[in-house]
Amino acid sequence: MTIRFSRNLTRRRFLSTTAAAGVGVIAMPYLSRAADRPVITHGVQSGDVGIDGGVVWARADRPSQMMVEVATTESFKDARALPPITALPESDFTAKMLLENLPSGQDIFYRVRFRDLAHIDIAGEPVVGRFRTAPSDRRDVSFVWGGDVAGQGWGINPDDGGMITFAAMKKHNPDFLLHSGDTIYADGVIPSEVKLPDGKIWKNITIPEKAKVAETLDEYRAAHKYNFLDSNLRAFNAEVPIFVQWDDHEVTNNWSLSKQLPAAYKERDITVLAARAAKAFHEMYPMRESIVEPGRVYRTLSYGPHLDVFMLDERSYRGPNGPNLQETYGPDAYFIGPDQMAWLKRALLNSRATWKVIASDMPLSLIVYDDATNKKGSEAFAQGDGPARGRELEIADILRFIKTAGIVNTVWLTADVHYAAAHYYNPNKAQFQEFDPFWEFVSGPLHAGTFGPNELDNTFGPEVKFVKAPGEANQNLPPSAGMQFFGHVKIDGKSGQMTVSLRDRVDAELWAITLDPKPV
Repeated sequence: MTIRFSRNLTRRRFLSTTAAAGVGVIAMPYLSRAADRPVITHGVQSGDVGIDGGVVWARADRPSQMMVEVATTESFKDARALPPITALPESDFTAKMLLENLPSGQDIFYRVRFRDLAHIDIAGEPVVGRFRTAPSDRRDVSFVWGGDVAGQGWGINPDDGGMITFAAMKKHNPDFLLHSGDTIYADGVIPSEVKLPDGKIWKNITIPEKAKVAETLDEYRAAHKYNFLDSNLRAFNAEVPIFVQWDDHEVTNNWSLSKQLPAAYKERDITVLAARAAKAFHEMYPMRESIVEPGRVYRTLSYGPHLDVFMLDERSYRGPNGPNLQETYGPDAYFIGPDQMAWLKRALLNSRATWKVIASDMPLSLIVYDDATNKKGSEAFAQGDGPARGRELEIADILRFIKTAGIVNTVWLTADVHYAAAHYYNPNKAQFQEFDPFWEFVSGPLHAGTFGPNELDNTFGPEVKFVKAPGEANQNLPPSAGMQFFGHVKIDGKSGQMTVSLRDRVDAELWAITLDPKPV
């Protein structure tokens, strides 16, 4: 039997039509070629790992089925094959699978490949990843956190080693990465070259979609895929799970319902851009999905008896950016929003973990202007010295609740401002005093321009215990300047002590503190 392909008959169409017609098994040497096998395009990821499993992710180059094997040994001697799931154009050929019923506190190995939809004998090469399930007993816990990737035009520069902060974090063999948002800069162009003040040239890997601001769904998708081109990031993703949240740059700078889009945008509806950005974000990361509210970002992630992480969403429910001076709480002062506030209070009250980490994508008391040029409007919580007003009313409510309910050992981890800092909140030095002392630690950027330090708001009495920032005269330094930062948290299994260190991109420790837990 001779098979001829007409110019109008693609291989994909041929396979689907022959399968539908019941053509049976045909000797097809053409199908054995490597080019005909689905390929994993951007490595593998795992995320939202708990005591008995987690989510794995991969992307194919065509419609195909994602096939996953899972094992507790690197040799895959005890591998278990899971039912395949389909990767289609509707999800940009991405696929996510929840792995369940795994042993706690155990290294888990997974192997992913994609096979052709029309011919089950055609499968691509496998890619292997690993993660560690949360412990059921009081073992040591280690994780890293930070935010802000590929911002201000600083993309992947092979001459500078690429995104080497991810290599530095990987050295610690952390249980997971808490990504504090700004996973991409959808509003930021990645040029081929940037001339540095010393005359040197920063050279970026580029893709066509990053030559303009993201507006279409495919452009938002491409911004995420751009980051996955970095070898350091792919190697990190294959071994370290991600707990991810989002902030403004997943959509556009400082977005809220009041956002006035710059002239670069042909699409003028911010809600349309936000919807496209959210779809791309959820496609590209291994998050557990909410049945109650599909697409919800805020969630509780429990990592053993010593740690609960409360992931906040400070974008989806905020009111419009404005002066932020409201004296009473209402829609214009929403930042977290009433429903998320109620969830956070319940989650904190129900937590039995030694440490309750509140993952806030924006700092509590650092002033971030909506209009930075003219120093007007409020982008974050803080609006200036004085009593709690505007969005600060939510923070006052949360802090008062924590104190009244007798909740202990809360720590806030944040990013967003592109420098490293440690803040101790002292009610004796605060305008609002109905709270117990606590710490907030700020890290980032992981790979972006460096800024700060920002002005400090005294409403909740923050004391700066450490800061490293470029200073006013040296804003937007490239990653090669070395001022890229991440945080590392270690919890001792026996004592429950938490050690927090702030580190730079070559893993130098800049500052550290060990916190003793109060009895739960």
